Amino acid sequence: MKYVLGIDIGTTAIKAAVFDETGRDVGSHTCEYTLLTPSPVQVELDARTYVNAFKTALSNAIGKAKIARNEIVSLGISAQGETLFCLDDQAEVLRPAIVWMDNRATEEASWIESKLGRELVHQTTGQVGMSATWPASKILWIKNNEPEIFARTSKFLLIEDYFIYLLTGQFASEDSLLCSTMYWDITTREYWPAMLDLLGVSQSQLPEIHHPGSAISKITSQAANEFGLGPDTLICLGALDQACGAIGVGNVRPGIFSESTGAALASVAMTDQPVIDPAGQMPCFASGIPGVYMVHAYSTGGMAIRWFRDAFCASEMDVERSSGLNAYALIDCQVESVEPGSAGLRVLPHLQGSGPPDTDCLAKGVFLNVTLAHSKAHFARGIMEGVSMVLLRMLEATRSLGVDVEEIRSLSGGAKSRAWCQIKANASGLPVRTMKTTDVAASLGAAILAGVAAGVWSSVADTASRFAEYDLEYTPEPQHKPLYTAMLGEYKLLMKELAPSFKR
Repeated sequence: MKYVLGIDIGTTAIKAAVFDETGRDVGSHTCEYTLLTPSPVQVELDARTYVNAFKTALSNAIGKAKIARNEIVSLGISAQGETLFCLDDQAEVLRPAIVWMDNRATEEASWIESKLGRELVHQTTGQVGMSATWPASKILWIKNNEPEIFARTSKFLLIEDYFIYLLTGQFASEDSLLCSTMYWDITTREYWPAMLDLLGVSQSQLPEIHHPGSAISKITSQAANEFGLGPDTLICLGALDQACGAIGVGNVRPGIFSESTGAALASVAMTDQPVIDPAGQMPCFASGIPGVYMVHAYSTGGMAIRWFRDAFCASEMDVERSSGLNAYALIDCQVESVEPGSAGLRVLPHLQGSGPPDTDCLAKGVFLNVTLAHSKAHFARGIMEGVSMVLLRMLEATRSLGVDVEEIRSLSGGAKSRAWCQIKANASGLPVRTMKTTDVAASLGAAILAGVAAGVWSSVADTASRFAEYDLEYTPEPQHKPLYTAMLGEYKLLMKELAPSFKR
């Protein structure tokens, strides 16, 4: 039996999972960390925190699998996008990583767009315009505000690139992760010279571009010792976490709409060619499968319910610590006790800006129509319904591009919530299916890419389809659809009318 390791580097946790040749998860472990927020618009994390979590997750996953480290033939990485590292000429990290959701670079994003024009940016990158979250904006912010760091930076890396370097000693990246840097060209699949010139960055400061799933090299002997892996482990590029998650739940053909409610809410729908949205709302990415593209949207999602848990659910967390009963499961029970509509409470869940199709990096969280009759349970349900409205906007904008959607496949932490999945089914009018691979979807997607690279499996698409099995299906309850259709109209109106207030 051969084993493949998939590592998912998420926003608030790293998950490692070991898979056998049948795609079965034989051992997995998650290690969480807390992001640093030095200001309301800044989100950072030390590189060492990521590395320690990576080691902990990997070591425990192998331990739970009860296999020897030499039995792992290859390793693939699923990674959050846009998180930026600056390395000096000795490959030492110069400052804390700037996390993807960081919004400090709003002025830089506006300046870049004024120089190049939104239409050219969209046509070249597939992204709908400049944002503070994009690495190009972050690099320019460093240049303007931390000139000594900019001057000393020999390599600008994304988080997958950084771990590939630690494991192989090589600087390599791949298309799906580079899509949202804004210095990658979707038409040539190379770096965009005009953007690099504007930033004052050379191609030598960036990693070499490969396809997702490419084998880079065997692990170095130093890294094998440090990370507890066998000396013959093949290290492979994976893909963007959402691209890996889509592969992990079998979303490898048009007609399937996968949504991931983790720290971020993200949606993926596959297309056979690049789709440039004439409305300028929905971005297009390279998928984890070379030659296939994906209409992909993202915004703050599960982070809102985690914030709610941390800020207002101390008693539920005490119960979890004393009994092992998950705090989110307790919140779920409260949500199910409240009627759809949350007694008129309306929530915009944008605690760290909003993404496509209603992109506004200054968007804030809003709780509207609060009365004395509203309880903590109403707020929990209101947040779930608010995030579901964001999902409906993603679905609506995807369909407007002529992309067919027949079903929703849910993954990440939100898929564990029966209450939330039913809300999504009722709001969308589509069946919402969780998969048996939901808990490890991104890790499985990364493992499939690495396994194909190592010759364990022959095809990414065929393997993903074979491994994808339904777990639960949530059927829409049609009596609730009018309520959620009206709620979507209210959501769109609130986003429009409150936009000026977000800027204050």
